[in-house]
Amino acid sequence: MSDGSADQPKPAYNRVLLKISGEALMGDQGYGLHPPTVERIAREVKAVRDLGVEICMVIGGGNIFRGLQGSAQGMERTTADYMGMLATVMNALAMQSALEEMGVFCRVVSAIRMDEVAEPYIRRRAVRHLEKKRVIIFAAGTGNPYFTTDTAATLRANEMACEAIFKGTKVDGVYDKDPVKHDDAVRYDEISYDDCLVKNLKVMDASAIALARDNDLPIIVFSLDEPGGFRGILAGQGTYTIVHG
Repeated sequence: MSDGSADQPKPAYNRVLLKISGEALMGDQGYGLHPPTVERIAREVKAVRDLGVEICMVIGGGNIFRGLQGSAQGMERTTADYMGMLATVMNALAMQSALEEMGVFCRVVSAIRMDEVAEPYIRRRAVRHLEKKRVIIFAAGTGNPYFTTDTAATLRANEMACEAIFKGTKVDGVYDKDPVKHDDAVRYDEISYDDCLVKNLKVMDASAIALARDNDLPIIVFSLDEPGGFRGILAGQGTYTIVHG
């Protein structure tokens, strides 16, 4: 008797990095963490992990503190960026808790040492976690100011030999202009790294796109608000934009 596994589609990628913003964890709130939203995203991650895909994550910190905004308000930039890194650790711990409640083994790996709450980043150890099908959440960016979590995500995806970066957003791909403000916005099914940079499409920051381009790492932009969207794309379904060479 079949257990149903034969009917399960073979995922398009075996190892991926999911990048989401801190704002994605706010739900309808204007600030902080919304536990039902964190739980919903954790379910999306679990559904993909259950396909056999190895997953690592990077979560921004903008729902708690954004370094650039702090800097713009007169705070010294380096200090503001470090505060933003600490915010990403809080988000990572919240996601870890939600995943572990669902029975998913998970590790938070921090670029800034804080041994009581997270593992330090050691590449070979992180790769071993992935091989054991644990979800890894990379926190504290690169550990350096002046680098965004987009750049940190691209760096870690390359170090972990991920096959793609999945960028979860509020829209179902990359548009030529903001689809929320413009009814005539056109969505791209695919677009090159160079076109993203030339057209300043804000998929990720320029450093992240250039790093992905230099290492031929595709970026898949999709809607995190679409239930089952993350799993669907890995199964060859759904709406998204792929950024590649």
